[in-house]
Amino acid sequence: MKVLIVNGPNLNLLGSREPEIYGTISMEEYLENIKSEFSSYEIKYYQSNIEGEIINRLQENDFDALVINPGAFTHYSYAIADCLKNIQKPKVEVHISNIYKREEFRQKSVTAANTDAVLSGFGMGGYRLAILSLKF
Repeated sequence: MKVLIVNGPNLNLLGSREPEIYGTISMEEYLENIKSEFSSYEIKYYQSNIEGEIINRLQENDFDALVINPGAFTHYSYAIADCLKNIQKPKVEVHISNIYKREEFRQKSVTAANTDAVLSGFGMGGYRLAILSLKF
């Protein structure tokens, strides 16, 4: 199975950005662990701070399942939400922090309705849990 992990804006700073919220491990370090644990899967990773680039990547359609952390786009990107609606593959939305314990504007996801599940508040482990949920 080919799994695509997509991260949105500012998640390229994982490991250094607000470590009290997002931890001290970079996504690159975490990906090494994930790829090792799920060695039977082909795991691809993509990150962009630009909404249209994320949509373009999702529309490449070269994956069997999607794990997406839209970052701040979660709360207002109807364009990404529409794109997700058109992907007829397993999709899990992940948030490192518990969005319901954060600022009010972060507590609403406009993208979640177009995914199969949402994981929030499990730290970087949310990506692992998302992949586990994709096992058929």
